[in-house]
Amino acid sequence: MGKQAEIHTEKGIMKLHFYEEDAPNTVANFIKLAEQGFYDGLTFHRVIPDFVIQGGCPNGTGAGGPGYNIKCELTGNNQYHDRGVLSMAHAGRNTGGSQFFVCHSRTNTSHLDRNHTCFGKVYEGLEVIDAIRQGDQIEKIVIIEE
Repeated sequence: MGKQAEIHTEKGIMKLHFYEEDAPNTVANFIKLAEQGFYDGLTFHRVIPDFVIQGGCPNGTGAGGPGYNIKCELTGNNQYHDRGVLSMAHAGRNTGGSQFFVCHSRTNTSHLDRNHTCFGKVYEGLEVIDAIRQGDQIEKIVIIEE
């Protein structure tokens, strides 16, 4: 299966599979940042009920990043924003870096398909997505080799 990740939060752990075939560069970037400890202690700065929880901003405002941008990867399979899908946040095409979001449901996300890069999906701990509130902390992200 490749690599997996665990997003540890004060509300519990979200376990996810990556879409390595569909978004290899996005997955590699997320893994690199996670292994460097970039996400440790950052918050979910944006929580919109029945939409997404968003984190990965180093200054907690939604305006920060790792100091570089990565290209969107929108042409692969699995570019469908459903419950538990992990996707890159950006301020316009090819401006993503470290910020990501996890979808609450499919209800309000269809406009994101092929506009934001889906790069993984939570398979265990879906209830944690619903429990996260704005300001909750990402304790750490652990990368696991399968």
